[in-house]
Parts: sequence; C-alpha cells; structure tokens
Amino acid sequence: MMEVKTSLLDNMIGVGDMVLLEPLSEDSFLDNLKNRFDHNEIYTYIGSVVISMNPYRSLPIYTPEKVEEYRNRNFYELSPHIYALADEAYRSLRDQDKDQCILITGESGAGKTEASKLVMSYVAAVCGRGQEVNKVKEQLLQSNPVLEAFGNAKTVRNDNSSRFLLLLLLFFSPFLIDLLEKSRVVKQPRGERNFHIFYQLLSGASDDTLKKLKLHRDVSKYNYLSLDSAAVNGLDDAANFRTVRNAMEILGFMADEVQSVLELVAAVLKLGNIEFKPESRCNGSDESRIKDKNDLKEMCELLGIEQSVLERAFSYRTVEAKLEKVSTTLNVAQAYYARDALAKNLYSRLFSWLVTRINESIKAQTKTRHKVMGVLDIYGFEIFEVRKTADQTSVLFFLIRTRTESPPKISGIEWTNIEYFNNAIICDLIENNQNGIMAMLDEECLRPGTVTDETFLDKLNTVCAEHQHFESRLSKNSKFLTDHSLPHNCFRIQHYAGKVLYRVEGFMDKNNDLLYRDLSQAMYKANHSLIKQLFPEGNPAKVNLKRPPTAGFQFKASVGTLMRNLQTKNPNYIRCIKPNDKKASHIFTESLVRHQVHYLGLMENVRVRRAGYAFRQPYEPCLERYKMLCKRTWPHWRGPAREGVEVLMADLQVPGEEFSYGRSKIFIRNPRTLFFLEERRRQCLQDLATLIQKIYRGWKCRSHFLLLKQSQIVVAAWYRRYAQQKKYQRIKSATTVVQSYTRGWQARKLLRELKYQKRCEEAVTTISAYWHGTQIRREYRKFFRANAGRKIYDFIIQRIMQKYFLGLKSTKKQMSQFTQEKKVVYEEKLEASELFKDKKALYPSSVSQPFRGDYLEISKNPKYQKLHSAVEEKVLLADVVNKINRANGKGTARIFLLAKNSFVLDDQTGQVKASVPLPDLTSVSVSTQSDGFFALKLKEGSAAAVKGDFLLSSERLIEIITKLHRTGATAADREQLDVDISDEFLVQFKQDKVCVKFIQGSPKNGNSASCKRKNNRLLEVSVPATA
Repeated sequence: MMEVKTSLLDNMIGVGDMVLLEPLSEDSFLDNLKNRFDHNEIYTYIGSVVISMNPYRSLPIYTPEKVEEYRNRNFYELSPHIYALADEAYRSLRDQDKDQCILITGESGAGKTEASKLVMSYVAAVCGRGQEVNKVKEQLLQSNPVLEAFGNAKTVRNDNSSRFLLLLLLFFSPFLIDLLEKSRVVKQPRGERNFHIFYQLLSGASDDTLKKLKLHRDVSKYNYLSLDSAAVNGLDDAANFRTVRNAMEILGFMADEVQSVLELVAAVLKLGNIEFKPESRCNGSDESRIKDKNDLKEMCELLGIEQSVLERAFSYRTVEAKLEKVSTTLNVAQAYYARDALAKNLYSRLFSWLVTRINESIKAQTKTRHKVMGVLDIYGFEIFEVRKTADQTSVLFFLIRTRTESPPKISGIEWTNIEYFNNAIICDLIENNQNGIMAMLDEECLRPGTVTDETFLDKLNTVCAEHQHFESRLSKNSKFLTDHSLPHNCFRIQHYAGKVLYRVEGFMDKNNDLLYRDLSQAMYKANHSLIKQLFPEGNPAKVNLKRPPTAGFQFKASVGTLMRNLQTKNPNYIRCIKPNDKKASHIFTESLVRHQVHYLGLMENVRVRRAGYAFRQPYEPCLERYKMLCKRTWPHWRGPAREGVEVLMADLQVPGEEFSYGRSKIFIRNPRTLFFLEERRRQCLQDLATLIQKIYRGWKCRSHFLLLKQSQIVVAAWYRRYAQQKKYQRIKSATTVVQSYTRGWQARKLLRELKYQKRCEEAVTTISAYWHGTQIRREYRKFFRANAGRKIYDFIIQRIMQKYFLGLKSTKKQMSQFTQEKKVVYEEKLEASELFKDKKALYPSSVSQPFRGDYLEISKNPKYQKLHSAVEEKVLLADVVNKINRANGKGTARIFLLAKNSFVLDDQTGQVKASVPLPDLTSVSVSTQSDGFFALKLKEGSAAAVKGDFLLSSERLIEIITKLHRTGATAADREQLDVDISDEFLVQFKQDKVCVKFIQGSPKNGNSASCKRKNNRLLEVSVPATA
C-alpha cells in the first residue's frame, strides 16, 4: 500500500534527494553532486531544501512547458527543480494561508540572483489573472533590471554580483532592502567595477542626453570608475541601459523622474572628479581648496545648488553644541573624506528612494492584508584571506543569524542528537550588547579622546582574549604570539565555515559613516526635485544635535526588523553552489565545492533530515487537509483534532515507525509517507471532484431538460400557429386563384356573347345598308349614268392644271435667284460627282468644300503681278501644288495656274517653268485612295512633252481635275478629257516609263502620303490607312 512510484526515483541520475544517499559520507555527497552536474542535473534535494549548482550557461529547463509540468504537482513527484520549491511555497501560501519565505544563500557567483529571478518568474506565471494582477506582475518582473542596474556590480567572482540584501515580498507587498555596499561607489577592489548604472549610462545614453548631463562616454575621465575592468564579456551595457529605461517606464516612472535620477547619477560621477589641494593659513593650520572648479560648477548646475555654498561645505565644518556654533577648516584628507561621504550617501539614498518608488507602484491599493511570499537574496559571503572592510563583518553576522535550527524536542518527540556547529556562541561574540564586537565598535566610536582602529583592536584583545573563537596576535592568549599567519593589525574569528581574518584598518571611519551637517544643509538648499527628499536632516528648521547612529547600530536594527519579519513566515531554502572559479561550464572543482558544502552545513542538514522528521504539522490543519481520506473523519470530525488524526492514520494503515505524535503536531519521518498522503488526497479530491461534477452535471442536465421541455412547448405552440397560418395562407391563395379563374371564365363567356350580339347587329346594319343602297341605286341609276362621267372628268382636269401652274410659279421664283456663277459651281460639283463618286476615297471630304478656283487671289496680290501678266487669259484656278521629282520622289512647291487654253507651272519667283496648251494634255491618272497624287500625261511629240509627264500632288485634287476635265474638253474640241483611276499607272519621264504604285502604309509613318523611288522603273507612294 505504501509502494508509490515517482519520477523522483525513477530513471534519475545519481540520487535526487541526498536524504536517500547510501552510504552517507562527504565523498559520496560530492560524487553525487558531480555525477548529476555532469549530466546537466543542477538541482538536488536535501529533504525540502534545494541545492542549486550554477551551470554558467543556459539550459532548456525553464520553458513555459516546464512551468506547466511542475504546476500543482507534489514536491517529490518530479525530478528536483527550483520550480518544485517555488510551487510548494506558492501552494502552501494559497491553500494553507500561511506566509512563506524563500532564503537563497551561497557564494558570490553561485547563482543566487538568477535563482530569485526564476522564483519570481514561476510565481508570476502560475498565480491568478486580472488586469491589476497582470499589471503588478509585469511591474514586479520589470523591477529586476532597475534594481540590478543600481545595486549590482562586477566582482572578481561574479560579473553580476548583487551588492545589496533583498527581501522581495510577492503579491502586492513592498520590498524590504538593506545593506547596500555603498563603499563601492568611491572605491573598488582591483579587477572589479562600480555599480552597473554608471557604465550603462555612459555607453547607452544618447549624445543629447549625455550633453544635458554634462558627461562624456570615455570611462577614463571619471575617478570613481575602475578602468582595468570597464568592459565585461557578456554584458552589453548599452542594451542594458535601454532595458532599464523601458523597465522604469513600465514601473510608472515619469519622464522628469527618470531625468532626475540620471542627473543624480551624473552628479556622483562629477563629485568623484573634484580634487583638493592644501593651503596654509597664517595661524599655521592647513585647509583645503578645490583645484579645478569646472566639475564642481557642472555638478551644481545639475543639482541646482549655488556653487559657493557647496564649495564652502567642502572647506569648513560647523559643529553645534547647544547654543554655540564652531566652524573649523578641513584639511585635504578631511575634504576627500567629506566628498566620498557625500557621494556614498547621495547614491545610497537614491537607491533607497528607487526602492520606495517601486514599492508605490506595486503595493496593494486596498487596506486588507494580503498573503505574502518573501524571496530573500543574501549577497555573496566570500571568504578571502584578508577582509578589508567592516561591511563583510555585517554580512558574516547576518548569515550566521539566519542559519538557526531547533529540534522538535519541545513537542515531546524522541530525537536523535546530531552534532553540528552551534552558531549561538559566535552570534553572542558579535552581537552581545555588553561585550560583543559590534557593541565595542559603537562604544569606541562614541568615546571621547583619541580613537583609532588600533585602540579598537586593543579593546578587543582585552575583552575577547579568552573567547575560544577569537584570535589576535596581541591578545592575552599566548598561543597566538608566534602565529605569523596572523598580522598585528588583524583579528580572526573561528567561524563554522573556517577561520576568517579581518583587518581593522578603516573600521572606525566606516562605522561612523559621518556626513557633515554642512553638506546635508547644502544639499537641502538644492533646487532639485529629489535632493530635498533625500536629505531631510539638512532642513535648518529641524536641526537635530543628536549624533547620528553608527553603521553598526543601523545594521543591527535593520537585521532585527528583518529577522522579526522572517520569523512570521514559513521558511524554504535554496543553497547555491559555485562549481568553479573560472565562470566556465562543465568544470567541477572538487575542493571549491567541498569548501562550500562545509560552510553551508549541507552534511549536517542531511544528517538532521535522516535522523529526524521530514514533515511536521499541527493537528488541526493536518486533519483539515487529510480528513477526506477516512469515512469516519469525513466530512466533519466532532472530537479533538489529535484523535481525528489518530483515527485517520489507523484507517490508512500507515506503519507506526513512519510517524510520531507530539503535543501539538504530528511528525512524519519519511518524505515518501508524506507523498503517499498527498497522493491519496489527490486521488480522493479527484473522486470528490468527480462526485461534485456528477451531481452538478445531473442538476445541470435536468435543468437543461426542463428548460428544453418548456422551450419545446413554446416552440410547438409557435410552430402550430405558424403551420395554421401557412395553411390558411395556402387556402386563401387557392381560393383567390379559383375565384380568379371563375370570374375570368364568366367574363370571357359574357364577352363572347356581347361580341356575337354586336356582330349580329353589325351584320343587320350592313345588310340593311346594302339593301337600302341597292334600292336607291336601282331608283336613281337612270339619272346618274347620263351626267356622272362628264362631271368627274372636268373636276380632275381642273385639279391637275391647278397643281401645274403652282409648281411653275415656284420654279420661276427659284430660277430668278440662281446666278451664272452658282450654276457653274453646281455644274462642277455635279461633274466631280460623276467622275469620282465611289471611285476615289478622297472625294467624300471634298463634297462640303466649295470650289473657289483662285486660292492665291493672283489678280489682286502684288506679289504675283508679274506671273499674272505672263498669262494673257483669264485664270480659272490658282493654287500651290507639289511637283514630284522624278529622281528621288521628293516634292517641290510650284504654283499651278489653269487658264482657258493652257496650264502653267511657276516656281513662285514669277518665272514660268512650264506652259502646256490644253490640247497637248491627253489624260489624267489618279489612285483610288485618299492621297492627292495625280499625273498629267502629255501628247507624245509635243513641245511640252520633251521632259515627260507631270506628277503632282495637291490636297485640292478633286477640284483641279474637275476643272481640267471641263476646260480641256472645250479647248481641244473633244467630248471629254480621259481620267484614269487606278492604284498603278505608267508615267513618262523623258525617255523612261516609270510605274507609279500606291500601297497601304503604316499609321506610325504619319498622316500624309509619301513617295519614294524604288528603282529606275518604280515609284512607290505609301498612303496611310487612316487617311
């Protein structure tokens, strides 16, 4: 009954849950991790704890299909994955209504930030829908690029290391954030970078934006930016800057807010370029002066501060005590300290403002409390040979503080004690209010007199000399006097992960973290939208003479608040491990992983899980969750919750060694037992769901049936009504048709009767008329025969004579108006019609044109007086024609004059080129087409025929030939002049006879006919088809 197969155990690489590892040893633990890592299985369980190995490459295990695969699945049901833990936490939050927290720990570069992103993306994918929810989810995911840009930096071990502690509370709740490594703003270790936003701004901002911010793209121009690692492989600062700008827009940042943020970032860079030089005063004291005031001027312009106010704040310090104010000068070292303190405070307060602004965008609008899931990303606990700052001490303290476990002895359960390192003694060494390291550091900072890092170390050597986990070369413990690995200015703490060395240099200054009041007041005077919010203590109306809290005190208060917040939530753990220091894939450095396994306490975790209980839960929620597995507890248990759980476990026949009953909780030893309960619950829920579905579907089907039945009655009633209406319409239509046919038949019958009656009446009338006519004609016949013929004849003759004389009168009237000139014109038109109608294509266009004859007005035009005098007879026709050259077929303009007995060709100069008597003209030849070519053939042997016939061309061909035909016949005393109409005829040129041939030409060659000489015997005239 307990044997349930799961994919966690089936076909897995190595062991998916270290609790099941046999044999359990450190070597087998590492071998299992390496075996799974080599097969791209980067996640392994220790009970409900997830071990995450950084693969340093992208793996196809975070797809939307993978999200759906792990959605609403049991933690141990599928292979180990970070989605399984995220889903378990989310379902516990949703189903059990208990706040959750996911604690992510590990070295820098182990993948903690990416793990937190994966948790956020999974929860965003599986949680509810809705306009507001989707908007907040998108804003929550877009907060990552902004926080990474302003809070992450490149370190030796990680190119994208979080330099702040982040507790992200999902589901409409704000971020809790602390411990920004603000010392990185002014100084970075070798091989590391400042925060990403500085490099992103210089690389990705447009030239116009940089000009407004008074910045240059060259990183080397800014003292606060490291040069040896400004460019990082795999990081595109320009593209990331565009991502940050887009994310800020999605988060609801206004354009002026984004500009204000960028101005503050630029101001920090400008602040780092301010340098000081010493200047001696007359009293012998030293004071500082700014070397080059250009960067100070540009910074003041960005922040809206008067340059003289900020310049004085860098040179003097005012100390107030009660009613007295004392102003002292700052030397160069103090000036640099003030500059760096201002830069650190300006950036860290800007970062805090960004977090507050993001919280305003994603916080719930209602006042009701929402369930919360926290994701705690603890930035890297790197173990170096020498620690240089007090910030790492704070991280060490927090990591120790968050790793606290307590066995369930208080519940009265038998417990196998597992020896593991107890953190309480180290917590006491660091945080004890009387003689703890941090308490003594605060006390030393507040003590009057000469206070240095050496006096602080002396105090530690005096108070902590006998502590078993504290080591110092100068302490009273003589065994460290000869330890040359321990420098004189350092102390060492024996942590559970090993011994860690701390150098006290700078402890006092960093703990004081003092920002001079003069600088705060100068910032408050700025005419900038954000500066007044960031430096409220600079308000002169709210002067607080109390010394500001130290960094250690602030940290201790923040950690206390954070711990109280975490204690109200159910913890879930992700332990991130870095496989190698080279940031390369497929490399597993055993010594490095072994060291991380040591200080993360993973072996102790496995032993506790194997010796203890994997799951614990109070009786009431346990019974409420699993009561459906037993008929006696379902649906309600009337007795105490513990008795109900006992009945439930007995009914399920769970072996007694698999669980124990405590005072208020039940403890389950093996995860598989829990999975068995969850699997039975899932099956039972499916059965219950099936039952509910069955009842619901039955109710729904019956309701649907009743609705259908009622609808059927309504539909049937309406259909019957419709059918009866259709039947009535058909009967009505049929009745109308029958009535129509009946009425038509009756009407036609009546019509036939009326027609027959009318025909009878007409027949009677006709017979009667004929009869009366016959009677009358018979009576009057003898009188009609003698006189009728003569009277009819006389009447007809009279009508004919009347019409004749009327017509004769009209004809005489028209003849009186008809002149001799019109008569000639009509005769010529008639003759032209007889000659060319239906024979020449040019003829129809000439019908409407009157024959004028003298087109050149040769008798009136002085230009042609000489030519007119050369022609003694009356000119019948004068026009310009083209004489065709017999050599090449080209036309030459000539004046053509027709007289009564001859025709003349002139070259328009007044000289007669040819004069031909009409008796010598034998015939005229033209084509049938629409051209104007015609040939004048002369009598052989005549004087005019020496050069041959004339081939001419004219648009008035019809009129010319008609006049030639009339005049030529009269002059030669013959009946008529021959007119030959043919598309091919012979023309005599001197001694040669040339054939003139007319062909149909292409419209592309123009609208006029053209003539070409093909050879000695052929002259070809091309006539357009459209002519």
